[in-house]
Amino acid sequence: MSALLQVTSVETDIGGSRILRGVNLEVNSGEVVALMGRNGVGKTTTLKSITGMLPVRAGTITFDGQRIDQLSPDARARAGIGYVPQGRDIFPHLTIEENLRVGLVVHRRGRASDQAGLDRVFSLFPVLKEMLSRKGGVLSGGQQQQLAIARALLTKPKLLILDEPTEGIQPSIIEQIGDTLKKLKTSNISEADATAQSRHEAAEITSAVKELRKERALAILLVEQYVDFCREVSDRFYAMDRGAVVISGEIATLTDDVVKKHLQV
Repeated sequence: MSALLQVTSVETDIGGSRILRGVNLEVNSGEVVALMGRNGVGKTTTLKSITGMLPVRAGTITFDGQRIDQLSPDARARAGIGYVPQGRDIFPHLTIEENLRVGLVVHRRGRASDQAGLDRVFSLFPVLKEMLSRKGGVLSGGQQQQLAIARALLTKPKLLILDEPTEGIQPSIIEQIGDTLKKLKTSNISEADATAQSRHEAAEITSAVKELRKERALAILLVEQYVDFCREVSDRFYAMDRGAVVISGEIATLTDDVVKKHLQV
């Protein structure tokens, strides 16, 4: 059976400089794939090439049996690709509820379907339901990330692309999550309270990805720096260096030796 997403020999330039040099990767339906590598090796450029934010110079991108590398970004989104970029890109002056409604207008499916979608994301990220009237710009980094993922899920994608979903969450906290992505699959607070809040937000994101993975509800391609996080939530991995994939395999083969050779600075 062919992969849901196939990236074949893709080359992409930015400002006249070659960034991607023959990238090859694939993502199957229902699996979580981590795209890893040191800073500046082309991970985000790969995601932007897949979503159409950057044009490819050469190579092909096939999604759900259709070649998409010449399609516009909105056509790729309508085909079933959801994208949560680095930095989240929520609307800071809109409320949580208004941000989520933006995700619903992509596919008009009717009130009952919309409510089912909202109920689903609220089960994954309960804090969003508790804060519906709060503006996006006043949320913590972890809450903004939950909102961005929830909004993307409301488009009912076949493939969810996440760029640095744990960005801004302390590495020590991420390491403590361990058992907790299981559910998809502000001011005047003490330092201890802030740490507890960050830990809880990281756990919510991790739990959601793991739940999506467990349900095989959709495919997930994520760019992530934290090795333990990738080991916990992913089925397979690709590691990049100098604009190309240099090693890939089942997540169990992501050994410490591989990490040291290809991922550590």
